[in-house]
Amino acid sequence: MAEKTPEITDIDRSPYDFRYEEKGFYRNEKGLTPEIVAKLSEDKNDPEWMREFRQECLKIYNELRVPEWGPDISALNIDEIATYVRPNTKMQGKWEDVPDDIKDTFEKLGIPEAERTSLAGVGAQYDSELVYHNLQDEVARQGVIYTDFESSLRGEYADMVKEHFMKLVKPNDHKFAALHGAVWSGGSFVYVPKGVKVEVPLQSYFRLNAKGAGQFEHTLIIVDEGADVHFIEGCSAPKYNVANLHAGCVELYVKKNAHLRYSTVENWSKNMYNLNTKRARVEEGGSIEWVSGSFGSHVSYLYPESDLVGKGARAEFTGVTFAGAGQNLDTGAKMVHLAPNTTSLITSKSISKSGGISTYRSAVYIDKKAVGSKASVSCDSLMLDNISRSDTIPAMDIHTDQCDVGHEAKIGRISNDAVFYLMSRGVSEEEARAMIVSGFANPVSKELPLEYAVEMNNLIRLEMKNNI
Repeated sequence: MAEKTPEITDIDRSPYDFRYEEKGFYRNEKGLTPEIVAKLSEDKNDPEWMREFRQECLKIYNELRVPEWGPDISALNIDEIATYVRPNTKMQGKWEDVPDDIKDTFEKLGIPEAERTSLAGVGAQYDSELVYHNLQDEVARQGVIYTDFESSLRGEYADMVKEHFMKLVKPNDHKFAALHGAVWSGGSFVYVPKGVKVEVPLQSYFRLNAKGAGQFEHTLIIVDEGADVHFIEGCSAPKYNVANLHAGCVELYVKKNAHLRYSTVENWSKNMYNLNTKRARVEEGGSIEWVSGSFGSHVSYLYPESDLVGKGARAEFTGVTFAGAGQNLDTGAKMVHLAPNTTSLITSKSISKSGGISTYRSAVYIDKKAVGSKASVSCDSLMLDNISRSDTIPAMDIHTDQCDVGHEAKIGRISNDAVFYLMSRGVSEEEARAMIVSGFANPVSKELPLEYAVEMNNLIRLEMKNNI
């Protein structure tokens, strides 16, 4: 009998795999045609400019090719995707008014408790629409606007929204940006006035319950001069045997001397194609911090971009990715230095196991005007077996000698010496390996608020089992 050796199992997604029937929900036709897009505009009572914008985006979508440089997404058939699924409720401002099945979903995900204990405002999206939204009175009195995106198109800030909507992420950037522009639904609008510092985070949570559907929420955040806010985004979905699609869009405007921290913990199911686009524009003296945990989806394309357009602007990206069986996660970050004395820092951690593929892909661009700029990239990969894969594909495009740029990459496995050391201190081999992996991801978890650090650590906690 061969000696039993420990094997690391996948992360436990069972808390996210529950689902409910679509009782009384509205679902549009599958596919993508001018008629389907027009019906979506009608259902959402879009202003005329948005109706025209959607149709123009559809034309661009049909003209652009599917990217060929990343993971294969040929199995994704848009003709089999319902781009709009509306729950059987309107958006509510009181939690007790949300239908029981939807309320139960978010109760299981911990949203109401999180709101009570640590959040200034919450938006909860179920399939294609927000079903609940609330902002603490004391934050509202500061002049902070945090509302669902549809309301922002017709309210007091409608002109501001129109001025900024899809100006950072343009429809012709790539095929799935155009798709988003055509069929977006749901999402959040945040405006923080000059000098206002929001002491506790705002959060949006996106739950895609529908089978064979897409989610296309749009998030627009404007942090005015000298303001400060932390925004948290969470997302999950149950697993189905057909493809689901997520092609959201995030646009972040950080004004002069303002600060924004944008944190994401996602746990999409393994039938999800995650083709999300995120971009920030940072003005003079401003700073953006990205904190990202990516633990789900069948295929991901995700590269948050920071455009440093003002002197002394700063961007930091800290992310961890876990690719298990059946997952091909292509993630990283982009830093664009367009002004003097700008600074960027990328710290990326990736974990792969059971044949999972993790690819780190980054781009650092330093313009000839960006003299005195500094950029640092550090990406570490940990492979937990001999059938997984990890690749690093960095790009540096430097147009001035008056800058400081560094890149460091490491790929390896769990050190047997480290395991032996921990075991010599009374820790079991299973616990030792789990501790090492958790420590590997610690640079990300320590940047999250306590409740979300606990959630992330639960997602990457590795269970051990004996196998002959």
